[in-house]
Amino acid sequence: MKCAFLGLGVMGYPMAGHLKRAGFDVVVFNRTSARATAWAAEHGGRAAPDPAAAVAEADVVLACLGDDPDVAAVAAQAAGGLKRGAVFVDHTTASPALARRLHGDFAGIGVAFVDAPVSGGEAGAKNGKLSVMCGGDAPAIERASPVIGAYAARIVHVGPPGAGQLCKAVNQICIAGLLQGLAEGVHFAQRSGLDIDKVLDAISAGAARSWQMENRARTMAAGEFDFGFAVDWMRKDLRIALAEARENGARLPATALIDQFYADIQAMGGGRCDTSSLIRRLTDRR
Repeated sequence: MKCAFLGLGVMGYPMAGHLKRAGFDVVVFNRTSARATAWAAEHGGRAAPDPAAAVAEADVVLACLGDDPDVAAVAAQAAGGLKRGAVFVDHTTASPALARRLHGDFAGIGVAFVDAPVSGGEAGAKNGKLSVMCGGDAPAIERASPVIGAYAARIVHVGPPGAGQLCKAVNQICIAGLLQGLAEGVHFAQRSGLDIDKVLDAISAGAARSWQMENRARTMAAGEFDFGFAVDWMRKDLRIALAEARENGARLPATALIDQFYADIQAMGGGRCDTSSLIRRLTDRR
């Protein structure tokens, strides 16, 4: 099966690498062409000069970009090169409205569109253990699943077009709340003079246990915030979630507040710190 991968950022670069190692014929495109050239040199695939050239022979096209404008622009550039019957899978965290629009636009040229944002971060991408939440038509998701499986530990069809993006919004809402609670807990323990390692040993096997606690509590306590998923990206994701909440009437008071806490981190110069840096608001780490 021939594949194209559009977007070789922190997530896309290793994801495309897993495709090549799984034996797929892979062509890549990146807006900074030197990164695509480097990927091709490392993995033995091919780099294309533009999206249309990248997708020309692809049965499955995969994209992992930045935000709605990036997805819309690359999709428009790719559309002229897509062959009928192809499946376009967008792993970007983007808006549900854009996913629904692209589903309709691509259907008009005989191409299936799947919105398939991912969870698991940079480590999940490197280890091929991402969780993928898919919105779209079942036949298209079934066709694309063997390809996505090269870098995914779990693929779930959550509903119609746009449902994948809605599910990712739920994911980010939950993570934001967990991280703020964890930041406050770690801060409280430190201010109380407790041994943070002993505290975490005591509570991490109980009801407070979470992936964030197991992987970020000690680094939070140490003031280490370089783990891939940046505050700038989280604010983009929460913007999408909060906009959708205004449309559907969901009440997200904690999420809205934590979004402003992340704005404080940005104002402190921490936009590229990972999302566990929420604790900086409490400890004023600089």
